[in-house]
Amino acid sequence: MKEYGEMLKVMIADDEERICQLIEALIDCDALGMEVVGVAHNGLEACELVKSLSPDILITDIRMPGYSGLELIEKVKESEENLEIIIISGYAHFAYAQTAIKFGVGDYLLKPINKEELTCTLQKLGERIRDRRRQAEDRQLIRQKSEADIRLFQMNLLNRLTEESAWQPSLEELRERYYLQVEEGVFQGFLVKVDSDGEISRAGIDLILDKVQSLLENSFRSRCREFVTGIKGSGCIGFLNYESDKTEEIRRVFRDCLNQLESEKGIFGPVVFTAAIGNASKEAGGLPESVAQAALIIEDRLLKGTGKLLERAPTASAIHEQNILEKYVRQIVHAIEVMSVEEAEEAAAQMRQTILEVRDVKGFEVRELIYSAARLFLSQVEVKNRAETLKEFEEKCSLCGSMEELLARLNALQKGHVEGMRQRHEADTVRPIRMAKQYIQNHYSEPITQEEVSGAVGLSAAYFSALFKKVEGEGFAKYLIGIRMEQAKILLRESNIPVSKICRQVGYNDLKHFTHTFEKATGVKPTVYRKMYG
Repeated sequence: MKEYGEMLKVMIADDEERICQLIEALIDCDALGMEVVGVAHNGLEACELVKSLSPDILITDIRMPGYSGLELIEKVKESEENLEIIIISGYAHFAYAQTAIKFGVGDYLLKPINKEELTCTLQKLGERIRDRRRQAEDRQLIRQKSEADIRLFQMNLLNRLTEESAWQPSLEELRERYYLQVEEGVFQGFLVKVDSDGEISRAGIDLILDKVQSLLENSFRSRCREFVTGIKGSGCIGFLNYESDKTEEIRRVFRDCLNQLESEKGIFGPVVFTAAIGNASKEAGGLPESVAQAALIIEDRLLKGTGKLLERAPTASAIHEQNILEKYVRQIVHAIEVMSVEEAEEAAAQMRQTILEVRDVKGFEVRELIYSAARLFLSQVEVKNRAETLKEFEEKCSLCGSMEELLARLNALQKGHVEGMRQRHEADTVRPIRMAKQYIQNHYSEPITQEEVSGAVGLSAAYFSALFKKVEGEGFAKYLIGIRMEQAKILLRESNIPVSKICRQVGYNDLKHFTHTFEKATGVKPTVYRKMYG
């Protein structure tokens, strides 16, 4: 049998049964990649069979009872536009055949039917059908690729909006570079966040976010001129472009979406949802700021609760005046030294109490404090891979919807490491590194070197370098930079000391070098960081 792929379906309609049998016998199904799926002996029956069998080719007599061949052709073409039709006609009905051609008939055969002519006609129509299908498949693939490319462009746009706060896109750029149907009106960033108070896999979170994204698409697409969203972390981030008079409707739809998600919580599992919208901008150039605002506003759920639509960009409070991290470091260092889980818990409890006493404290400040506390804690304990441990901690914290859950994660982190220290004997290879870390903590403001520290703990520089990297998961220089940068961030947040003086206090003599190192570590310059968190 010749390889044709999917078999094509052929139907025969003629009021003479022997003609039907003859045609069926003349068709070499195997050679043509076809099969006869039905036979009808009048126009009415043929019309019904076409509807039920959906053949690819219909071979019909020009004259039949019920519907004539012409009436049958006209009827079936209404529902089966791509149906290929071969009409059979005697010489006396040639004028009818010409009329049938006008209805889109593929070809006609004169009686008596010749096998070679029938085969050639079927082969020609079969190639036409298969070519049409291949072209349709090609168009579908092109369309899918085009849609995928546009989706990729839009995800690149979202990444740029979240990473380049100084960028001010124009309407033309959004239209031409990112294929968006944006118009003048309102531009507004948003973020819908998923949190979980239980253990849930990354695959589970992704599945829930797909559902959230679909709900947002269905809810906003028809109401906005343009709607772009993508999954980032444990949330759906994006922006809307809509007419100025739809502001209240947009808020209502966000609340409706939250209500629907809340009603389906039993399906999703132990999760909660919160939405935040940035300030509305009348210019496309305001999009990066609005998206960034939404990301800051969403953190207020830590204090205000989940399940709400949060608005209005928060301003920094006076929390930096409380020297919270300095107090925490003093307590946690002692707790680590005496290997006391209870003292570690007390350090976290004291931090919580101080936070609650600060007026108008903001969610983003709370999260930064707890993340910084975790970094400082991990800098004081023996961790095989500190960077990976911190990353895992922050990933778990990203699903916390309240300050209490964040503090519980910090307590769990502290307890796990302090108890581990209790349970194992301090190995000789670890003791000098702990001493080195303490030395670094006491002298980071000085221009200390690896040789100086290795000498202080009684090891050769080469052995100390290899041992430090093995124990800490990172080299001495990178660790020292990390300690200095954390101290610099504390001073920038909690004091008004000039940047040039902070530079010297954390062990740098060159302000340009310090600024470059700080920006590389945090993504922003010291002055910008102070504005954000100070």
